[in-house]
Amino acid sequence: MPTSSAHISGDQTALPFALMRGGTSRGPFFLAADLPEEQHVRDRVLLSCMGSPHPLQIDGIGGGHPLTSKAGIVGPSEVVDVDLDFTFVQLQPDAVTVQTTQNCGNMLAAVVPFAVETGLIEPTEDTTDVVVRTTNTDLISRISIHTPQVDGQRFVQYSGQTEIAGVPGTASPVNIRFVDTAGSIAEGLLPTGSITDVVTAGGTQYTVTLIDNGQPLVIMRAEDLGVTGYESVAALSENSELKTCVEQLRLAAAEVMGLGDVTEASYPKMTLVAPPVSGGAISTRSFIPHRVHESIGVLAAVTVATALVMEGSVAATVGSAGSGRQQSVAIEHPTGIFEALVDLNDDGAVVASGNTRTARLISRGELYVPREIWDPGHESTGLNHSV
Repeated sequence: MPTSSAHISGDQTALPFALMRGGTSRGPFFLAADLPEEQHVRDRVLLSCMGSPHPLQIDGIGGGHPLTSKAGIVGPSEVVDVDLDFTFVQLQPDAVTVQTTQNCGNMLAAVVPFAVETGLIEPTEDTTDVVVRTTNTDLISRISIHTPQVDGQRFVQYSGQTEIAGVPGTASPVNIRFVDTAGSIAEGLLPTGSITDVVTAGGTQYTVTLIDNGQPLVIMRAEDLGVTGYESVAALSENSELKTCVEQLRLAAAEVMGLGDVTEASYPKMTLVAPPVSGGAISTRSFIPHRVHESIGVLAAVTVATALVMEGSVAATVGSAGSGRQQSVAIEHPTGIFEALVDLNDDGAVVASGNTRTARLISRGELYVPREIWDPGHESTGLNHSV
């Protein structure tokens, strides 16, 4: 096993890291070898790095929002035909939860650039293709980035002409194709075996599509919850009655999906859908799950696109699917359009999916946590502390 590069600096422990933007998310990335082996100690280290729990994460590098309270852990994989293992970590600004049970397609976009920057992957061509396993759910992805050569040295190209909604400017594309995404957490693509289900929450019955194609999702018509589905993020965030209703429905739907009590979990995600208004295929508003998403998550968009091409789903009743075996599905969200890619077989079933994201290295150096949280020379440090 590689030796950790974490070291003591006075009364703090210094950890090598890189702050990366992946898609519309951002967070620190670490080599697996540089973090504690014991999970409960690792969790304490990550909480300290982010500055949780605190609404502003003032004593760490978290951004005071779930989309900027994420971390990535990367290392070589021992799985046959897989190059890298990636563990996605979701933290919260004002909580001590450290979740590694779900995927994040945005942070995934930064994995290969990080691996090249840290020497885990040595590029030999202008395009570097890498197979990545997300350990959270064993999601396998094929990811390609541009690695041109200048003066005999290859580097990660971050500049380019690819634009994604929710990120200013343009950048080099990160092309991602997902393999075997159905049933990432739930039991299969359609956990109940039905295209639609009727779920009762708060004394009201809702017709929903319960689906998991990389992200457990509850898809419902916006009008069924008393809204249009075109409201701003601020307007939805201020609608306390709607948020209460959405959470009641989330808890009830999770039980139907076989996910159990998800009170403390950040899944399933809740997606309100409405007919498109900006030239896309469908309009969405996403809850993640207690805050309204400024755009839409990568795997949530892929899952909505999957539902859209399934005849009879809630998404299909309000959206407009395309035709052909390869489709680019334009998912409208509050800040633009997300282009999800789906491949269908002769029977019309989705057999592969993907998208194009961008990523950027923002900062690189060392992050410091109190030595009392973790002393690399004493791995059991923190045994008497609870996360």
